Amino acid sequence: MHSPALTPDGRSAAPRTTATATLAALAAAQFAVTLSTSIVNVALPAVRDGVGLTESGMSWVVNAYGLAFGALLLLGGRAADLLGRRRVLAAGLALFAGAAAAAGLASDPWMLISARTAQGIGAAAVAPAALSLAMRLHPPGPARARALGVWGAVSGAGGAAGVLLGGVLTEGPGWPWVFHASGIGAAAVLAATLRLVPADPERVDGSRPPLDVAGALTVTSGLVALVYALTAAGGSGWTDPLVLGALGAAAVLLTLFVRGERRHPAPLLPPRLLTRGAVAPANLVMALLGAVWVGLFFFLPLYQQQVLGAGPLEAGLSQLPLAAANMIGSALAPVLARRIGPHRALLAGLAVQAAGFLWLAGVPADGSFLTHLLGPVLLVGVGLGVAFVQLTGSAVADVEPADAGLAGGLVNTTRQIGGAVGLAVLGTVAAARTAASDLPRTAALTEGYRTAFLLSAAVLGVGAALTPVLARRARPAPQPTPPPARAALCPSSRTHSSHR
Repeated sequence: MHSPALTPDGRSAAPRTTATATLAALAAAQFAVTLSTSIVNVALPAVRDGVGLTESGMSWVVNAYGLAFGALLLLGGRAADLLGRRRVLAAGLALFAGAAAAAGLASDPWMLISARTAQGIGAAAVAPAALSLAMRLHPPGPARARALGVWGAVSGAGGAAGVLLGGVLTEGPGWPWVFHASGIGAAAVLAATLRLVPADPERVDGSRPPLDVAGALTVTSGLVALVYALTAAGGSGWTDPLVLGALGAAAVLLTLFVRGERRHPAPLLPPRLLTRGAVAPANLVMALLGAVWVGLFFFLPLYQQQVLGAGPLEAGLSQLPLAAANMIGSALAPVLARRIGPHRALLAGLAVQAAGFLWLAGVPADGSFLTHLLGPVLLVGVGLGVAFVQLTGSAVADVEPADAGLAGGLVNTTRQIGGAVGLAVLGTVAAARTAASDLPRTAALTEGYRTAFLLSAAVLGVGAALTPVLARRARPAPQPTPPPARAALCPSSRTHSSHR
């Protein structure tokens, strides 16, 4: 089977129906990697019992994937730029599918954590390659706005759908199918990719700068040490030697990463990228958004199961309103951007989310979904969809075509790393609040979850405060060149064109 080729400038010459099918395949790849971030959340109690995880080990089922995914996204984005986006996308999907199958077969914690890490490595290749292909196939203008709307919808819906599917599979065939389903889905997306996604154009100069593998290793190790320290501090305290040692190792490794990037001929994070338009502030706000995003999908199902007594299926089904609200917000994002401007739309999205989290911060120990969760979940979902679309567009809008994959990797990196670090911080704060409470267990857990939701609202407030900086850094959108309408109406012009 032959996929449609890209033109030398990286755009597709395929008809509209093929372009739509191609966008669907790329969006499905993004959906798969986002779904795998949250599909295990409802299944965590069953996974814990099935492979013998500790209470703290449950967060590592989420963070092993998120850290590998986030820390290696820059390497995946650069590999896509240098080795070919379609090629890297296909390789990432193959690794992702195989690792998911291995996770479903795991019989002890280390097998599971290792498989989840490998799955995150595959996702780190998939996400930037898919996003950069989608952006190159849809030039700036209405077409790109629609593509970003689709991207925002599948990214947010993937998180909510993961919780739903996780509940269905956990109560049905069992927790291993939470991972097997991810693998089967990735294999199907791989087949669609090979059939529909355009082949990469050949590099004109034939050059291929070296990949910064050393940079990838130092930043990954540094982030793992940081998240370990933040997670362990909740149980051991900040003065524990292991916590202090991990914090020191994180500081050393991340410093080495920064120094190494300045010297490498093809760094993972070229300084020029952060000086382009609103790339830097957009990614900073995306990191904050990722922190509350991952935290929501972690704490909300736990509150429903451990406090309200819901089963996995009931907790999963309750995510449907969140998914629907997220898709509505993603669809509204381009409309709001045209009417009130992209940065005001971003500010509105962050404010609506913050209001939803403030509402969640008042949930009681004897609450119910309809009375105490449905309203705030709808607010958070709509705001999340609007904010995600605007931030993604700002983060990739002003980069050069040669850096498209890197920019796509960076915006996914900041979201995933923000999610991993944010979950570690929120989990530590929630655990400390629960441990300090002398209330019964469910009430104490509720106190911890409420604290996490309140802190999430504060994080979104910081993001909203950074929006004016993003607006100042953004470059004015280029005005599209008007089509040669008059020439098309002139018979002589058509005659001249036909003889060129």
